[in-house]
Amino acid sequence: MDNTNIIGVYEDEDVLLKAIDQLQENDIKILDVYSPIPIHGVFEKLKLTTRLPYATFIYGAIGAISVFAFLYWTSVVSYPLKFGGKPLNTLSFIIIMFVLTIFVGTLFTFLTYFIREKMYPGKKVTMPVPRTTNDQFAILIEMGQAMSAAEIKKVNDLLKKTGAVEIKESE
Repeated sequence: MDNTNIIGVYEDEDVLLKAIDQLQENDIKILDVYSPIPIHGVFEKLKLTTRLPYATFIYGAIGAISVFAFLYWTSVVSYPLKFGGKPLNTLSFIIIMFVLTIFVGTLFTFLTYFIREKMYPGKKVTMPVPRTTNDQFAILIEMGQAMSAAEIKKVNDLLKKTGAVEIKESE
């Protein structure tokens, strides 16, 4: 009974958003929301935050500095070639810097996301409601050990009232 959740399944995203508002008005803590598509506003309603954009900026900045240092070293220090009297330290490689900065930022953000979410090849996927990858939406509410039968009934009644087509308990 430690990790038991109450799951409310919805078929419409507008009904889901209204259900989130009503559940939060009744001081019911929502653990997670599953959806087949990104829903605008859910992240803010659940008061979730992420530092991934900051990490992406840092990766991009480090990538830009590294690419510039590499190009400067190869063009000016290691093997300087003068073409038609141009100075050695020109920014003729700005396009290469731009593209590689985007590449480095994207690659390391991708890796950071997969490491943070513990997603790796061969991991067994556990979905509380498998149809949330197709056409349904789900709200997970964690049942703590301190949650009484009356509180569980209140949550179930509220989920029915808000338009849940299916309510179930799952570990």
